[in-house]
Amino acid sequence: MKNLVILGAGTGGTIMANKLVGPLRSRGWKITVIDKDDNHYYQPGFLLVPFGLYHPEDLVRRRSHLLPRGVEFLTAEVEEIKSQSKSVKLADGREIKYDLLLIATGAQLCPEETPGLLDGWRKNIFDYYSIEGATALAEKLNEFKEGTLVVHINEMPIKCNVSPLEFAFLADWFFHKKGVRENIKIVYVTPISGAFTRPVATRYLGDLQAEKKIEVESFFMTEKVDPVNGQIICYDGRKVSFDLLVTIPTNFGSEVIKRSGLGDEMNFVPVDKSGFRSEKYADIFVLGDAAGNDWTKAGAVVHFASEILDKIILAEIDGRKAKVEFDGHANCFIETGFGKAVVIDYNHEIEPLPGKYPLPLIGPMSLLEETRLNHWAKLAFEWVYWHWLLKGRSVPFVPALMSMRGKKDVRFGKSS
Repeated sequence: MKNLVILGAGTGGTIMANKLVGPLRSRGWKITVIDKDDNHYYQPGFLLVPFGLYHPEDLVRRRSHLLPRGVEFLTAEVEEIKSQSKSVKLADGREIKYDLLLIATGAQLCPEETPGLLDGWRKNIFDYYSIEGATALAEKLNEFKEGTLVVHINEMPIKCNVSPLEFAFLADWFFHKKGVRENIKIVYVTPISGAFTRPVATRYLGDLQAEKKIEVESFFMTEKVDPVNGQIICYDGRKVSFDLLVTIPTNFGSEVIKRSGLGDEMNFVPVDKSGFRSEKYADIFVLGDAAGNDWTKAGAVVHFASEILDKIILAEIDGRKAKVEFDGHANCFIETGFGKAVVIDYNHEIEPLPGKYPLPLIGPMSLLEETRLNHWAKLAFEWVYWHWLLKGRSVPFVPALMSMRGKKDVRFGKSS
């Protein structure tokens, strides 16, 4: 019996196991999934923990309960991917043979990459991209009454590139609710041009930042952090002072990618033009944050990409060439505080535009517009995540590939 080995039982690995278990079984294949532990976290919820909107225990499920019957699940550290012998070596010495390998090991925070960052870690410098960081930050925010809060992106790419923007918006709401907003300055420090990477969304979201009196320091390439004097220092000499720094450290791929000689300088796996297949080895596929492609590193991209990758893998097994390609489609909910949110929908070529989503005219969600319905849709997404997406199901009326239906192309004065 041939074996598809999936490294990582996060969003991508779990979705693909659920999608492929039936079709592969009928073709005489089995699936083996390997991860270091049995804890699957709903990562979008990390953002809400510091503001008391989620409890950490609400965000975790057992990986083994989310994977389908018929899948072999191993909890073990992976020592090395041995590409030449088509096997995965585990830390306990076992070797698992594969016929096809799917790497879905995600991205990880590497604060050690920035001088000084760890010196103030969990003192006056915090993250929220981990359950431990979000929990510690919740305690810190509750006692923060005055001073300067800096929300800082160290460098791109990062997981969910709008999440820091959401944090700044929610901090504005949180401090208003506590009655201390007038005592706190919020500064958003980013290595890109502003609130987002594309001009239409940057203008709209930048206006929201200005309305909420969030100062922006753009094109800030961080050289080092001085936690004693409370400063982050740019390579061009600029300095931004802070009393509390909420940082998104440099994101790297998994160390196993580096140990196996499969990664680039940031441990992401270089892929071919499909965006899924290793440049070096045709029998290795990559999904999600682990891939060194140009797509946004976000859960929505993983979900949409999985609807293409399953067809590519089945075509490979059947000796056919898949006729489908993925376009990097992404959509994101952006919490803006006060019970409202913004929704954006875009891909690598088409930037976020205003309109209705997912159905033209009907919506019900509004694109690039701050509404209460968008906020409630984001909260409802948690149920969809656990009970629908992870099971490998498509969401009705939400296509995997980017569509211009319902969007107003304000770049050219056209509507679709």
